[in-house]
Amino acid sequence: MSWKKPRIVVIGAGAVGGISAAFIRQAGYDVEIVCKYQDLASRINEQGIGVHGVRGEHRVGMPAVAEIGELRGDRDLFLLATKATDMLPAAKAILPLLTDETRVVSMQNGICEEALAAVVGKEQTIGCVVEWGATMRSSGELEMTSEGEFVIGTIDGRDDPRLETIKAILDNVVPAKISRNMMGSLYAKLIVNSCITSLGAVCGLYMGQMLADRKIRNIFLAIMREAMAVADAMDLHVETIGGKLNYYRFMAGEGMLAQMRRHLMIRLIGFKYRRLKSSSLQSLERGKPTEIDYLNGYIAAKGREYGVPTPVNDKVIQMIKEIEAGTREISPENFDELHGPPFDYLR
Repeated sequence: MSWKKPRIVVIGAGAVGGISAAFIRQAGYDVEIVCKYQDLASRINEQGIGVHGVRGEHRVGMPAVAEIGELRGDRDLFLLATKATDMLPAAKAILPLLTDETRVVSMQNGICEEALAAVVGKEQTIGCVVEWGATMRSSGELEMTSEGEFVIGTIDGRDDPRLETIKAILDNVVPAKISRNMMGSLYAKLIVNSCITSLGAVCGLYMGQMLADRKIRNIFLAIMREAMAVADAMDLHVETIGGKLNYYRFMAGEGMLAQMRRHLMIRLIGFKYRRLKSSSLQSLERGKPTEIDYLNGYIAAKGREYGVPTPVNDKVIQMIKEIEAGTREISPENFDELHGPPFDYLR
């Protein structure tokens, strides 16, 4: 195989996967997409993928299949754009199509790269942070809601001769940059998702409603504080996310003024994205599992590994697991349970 004309497969035809596949295919690359559902694969084969939104209107044709098992022959690059809960089955299914030169890019929320590397190999695994917005209007009709960037890199910081080529491919979607601290970049996005996505799933509120509540903002800050304590124990430097949010500066200071500053910034975020609905909440509403194990679950697991208590993250995980199991309702009243030791400081 030659990377001069890389053969690319995008697994997952949701908003991020479908838009990425469309723009990469439009740039002239050999791209095939795996859709999971036969009716969607048939629709894409007949009508292409419709992309709408901030980059205009596009309709891009490409070959599509419903199952990974329908693919034939080795591939150079896999973009895994599945939900985190579907990542491991997809990784196992592509094993017969991998060579030593193949690279597999993880485009999930949360941190899935370590689990992915355990299946396909660390040398083949490329981490990725998606810092742009998209949503699905309907099957095969996708909207890019905001531009931004990709951040890519190896999970151990080593150089990989394929990174520049992968960057050039992803540049056709949004600008991509290479990180030498990929785990720090992934962790930065993980913290945001563990605060916003998970809390939204627990309470069922839009972001503006949620972050207008001081009690919920305190929980937001507690999740972040625990996550940063875990990062310190791991000796992991957390990168600035989106070129704007520096966690070390944001969390600095313990006095009243510092706390007021943090609350004001969170309220401003809530106002700016007031109509945003948690992706985990949307999963629960569709009867699907959330990605909690790769979000707050990652923080809690690393906390146990490094001896750092994470009681707030643990409680959020418990609540979402109970909602998934049908033994708890989605409600802001769930947060009333975070009182008494060790949650006294949240009141």
